[in-house]
Amino acid sequence: MAAPQDDYVLGRSDRETCRLTLQHQIVGPLTRRVFEAAGIGAGMKVLDLGSGAGDVALLVAEMVGPRGRVVGVDMNGAILETARARAAAAGWTNVTFREGDARTLELESDFDAAVGRFVLMYLPDPAAMLRHLATRVRRGGILAFHENDFTYPPATFPSTPLFDSLHEWLIPKPGTAHGAEFQMGTKLFRAYLDAGLPAPELRMEAPIGGGPDWPGYEYLAETARSLLPALQRMARIDPAHVDVDTLADRLRAEVTERNGIHMLPLMIGAWARTP
Repeated sequence: MAAPQDDYVLGRSDRETCRLTLQHQIVGPLTRRVFEAAGIGAGMKVLDLGSGAGDVALLVAEMVGPRGRVVGVDMNGAILETARARAAAAGWTNVTFREGDARTLELESDFDAAVGRFVLMYLPDPAAMLRHLATRVRRGGILAFHENDFTYPPATFPSTPLFDSLHEWLIPKPGTAHGAEFQMGTKLFRAYLDAGLPAPELRMEAPIGGGPDWPGYEYLAETARSLLPALQRMARIDPAHVDVDTLADRLRAEVTERNGIHMLPLMIGAWARTP
């Protein structure tokens, strides 16, 4: 089976790594609730797919504790150096990271669980990956994944002129989201069934906040920053129109002066046990 290319639309940079860390500050509590509901707990051996900077792996390390073990896999070796440094700084000696495609790496087959966040959406065949991961998990083990879904995209209430423009620039139109499935959340159920797994349980939440201290403004601005090169190529967006360096402050001002709120995309979690 040929390894897929790393065509991550948000790019690979130090700034993108920082964006991923900010993302975890916002969505980490939601991911924890999905994994807790799935049954991830103390002493488990867990495989983390698409580890990136290590946020999910470190979250799972907290959940499984020192008697557990976490193995993170990612195709990008450079970002795994950041993940390793963060694990060492946190004192987690039971967390390791491996570079490569999880489908072709020699991985053990006795994991208690395989997990991931915002990773199936970037795969051409999520069901095939789930099917393969089921062979790395013991019988009765857990497959738990947490994915974005833009069926209901980011929004502000009440709407603001700047956010309306951002929606037009940044939210992918159907059929134009190159390299990603932006409705993966609502497609998780079908992917599990297509993988030959039992019908998964599901949970849906969305990060939402307001006021001057809501980190969602910076997160959206940094997402725009990471997307700009792709937007210039694919949609001919003029960076001057976005003015990404002032974007977070302008979003904050528009929302707070209206006493409004800002909601990020829906997040849907799915989990099932291997038969």
